[in-house]
Amino acid sequence: MKIGFYQFAPKFGEIKHNVQKAVDTIASVDADLIVLPELFNTGYQFISKEEVSELSETIPSGYTAKTLEKLAMDKGIHIVAGIAENSDGTIYNSAILTGPDGFIGVYRKTHLFYEEKLWFSQGDTGFKVWQTPVGNIGIMICFDWFFPESARTLALRGADVIAHPSNLVLPYCPDAMVTRCLENRVFAITANRTGFEQRGNKERLTFIGKSQITSHKGEILHKAEIDTEEIFTAEIDTDKAKDKSLNRFNNIFNDRRKEFYE
Repeated sequence: MKIGFYQFAPKFGEIKHNVQKAVDTIASVDADLIVLPELFNTGYQFISKEEVSELSETIPSGYTAKTLEKLAMDKGIHIVAGIAENSDGTIYNSAILTGPDGFIGVYRKTHLFYEEKLWFSQGDTGFKVWQTPVGNIGIMICFDWFFPESARTLALRGADVIAHPSNLVLPYCPDAMVTRCLENRVFAITANRTGFEQRGNKERLTFIGKSQITSHKGEILHKAEIDTEEIFTAEIDTDKAKDKSLNRFNNIFNDRRKEFYE
C-alpha cells in the first residue's frame, strides 16, 4: 500500500481554489491513500457561526465531497479530507473517506480544540474503521491524538492505517504519534497544514507543518518541513499492522488487563 499526505496552506474561505489546488496536486502522484489536512477547503480561523454555516457543506452531496469523489474514482485512489459538514443545520468538524468506487464514509471529530467549541457540535459518529481492498482505514482528526483512547479504539476495531487530518498549532503531536503507533502497532498519516491565520482581531494561529508518516514500530518514515508545501508518499505493508505480537510471550492486545482499566 502506498500512503501519503499533501501539506499546504489553504486560503481562508476560498473553497474552489483550495479544492482545485488539492485535485491538481493529487492528480500528479501515484498512491493508494492520500490524506489532506483538517478543514483543508475552508481554512481554520472562523469568526462567527454565520461564517461557519456559509462555508460548511453537506456530505456526500456538497461540492468538495463530490469533487474529491470524482478524483478518487478517476484515479483509483482513496482520499481522506477534513471539511466543515452541515447536517440539517448542525455543523461538524468532519473528515470524509472516498475511494475508487465512490463515497465511503464520514467521521465527525470527537474532541474539539479551543474555539472549535464555539463553532462545531461534538462529533457523534464514534471512531470508525472502513475495510478497503488496500487495508483497513481509520480516521481521527487533529486534537483527537491527545487522547490515547482515540488511536487505541481505532486499533481495536481493526485499523491498519490511521488517517489523521490536522491543523496543528501545538508542537507536541509529531513526537507523540511515535508512541500512538508503537503502542497500537498501526501506521499513521498525520496531514497538517502550513502558514498562519489571524482574522477578526483574534490571536495569530501559526500552523506547525511537520506532516508525518509513522510506522507500526514507531519509526518516522517521513516528516515534512515546518513551512514547505509538499506531497509525499511511502510504501507500507499493512499486514504488519495486523501482528500485535512484540515477541513470543507478549501480544499487546491479548496482554491487556481490562479489569483494571477505568
